[in-house]
Amino acid sequence: MQFRQQALAKLQSPEELDLPVRFARPQGWLVLCVTVVVMAAASVWAVTGSVASTVSAPAILTHGQGSYLLQSPVSGQVTAVLTEQGRRIKANAPVLKVRTARGETVVRSVAAGRVSGLAATIGAIISTGTNVAAVEKVAGADDPLYATVYVPAENAATIPANAAVDLTVQSVPTQEYGVLRGHVKSVDRAAQSPQQIAAFLGDSQLGEQFTEKGRPVAVLVRLDTSSGTKSGYKWSSAEGPPFRLDSMAMAAGSIRLDDQRPIDWLLP
Repeated sequence: MQFRQQALAKLQSPEELDLPVRFARPQGWLVLCVTVVVMAAASVWAVTGSVASTVSAPAILTHGQGSYLLQSPVSGQVTAVLTEQGRRIKANAPVLKVRTARGETVVRSVAAGRVSGLAATIGAIISTGTNVAAVEKVAGADDPLYATVYVPAENAATIPANAAVDLTVQSVPTQEYGVLRGHVKSVDRAAQSPQQIAAFLGDSQLGEQFTEKGRPVAVLVRLDTSSGTKSGYKWSSAEGPPFRLDSMAMAAGSIRLDDQRPIDWLLP
């Protein structure tokens, strides 16, 4: 009965046609306006804005011509080591003496450079083709350093010419001295095998290390020079480390790619 009385009362009451209709509250209009403004701003940013991206990969500091592995041309016992690690030697310089069945033979360098590693010791028995030394091909003491960054092959095509590169050198405290600056000089479009990397760096272990996650592409980075630092190169800090850099120092490279518009991510 209660519901019936309410229905009769509703029928008997006049229609309130003279009252304005409220479509939305002021708070709702405010929310709608803000939403429209945000969406418009996002659309403009998607078309005109840009987003920077980078690719990171392991790197090593070297001189541009790389190294070579010196192999023994004879079999026998090492009787003398005629050089030492870090020394600069000329082409055809004596490196080892080896006693063979036909007498004593001197193993000599192939090209001038700096001895970056010695694998033979006095008394060791070696065979023909044994790696006895690694020699970095350096013409002079003032030859500049480069960084070789071993980038995954799928990222090589996206690296622009002269791209900026930040290098975190393992032997330099980053929090104190920052990162080393450089720019891409060249990109080797062919992926490298462990043997190719080992031949360039003169170290078979590095060849295996840089190919653990697949065959990478070598990106040669020219280091930015600076007359105001002890190392002779530009750092993110004002002065950089208070010492010179050595070749074969391990690092991590971060290469800046071309800026992209957000809308490009949505378009095929």
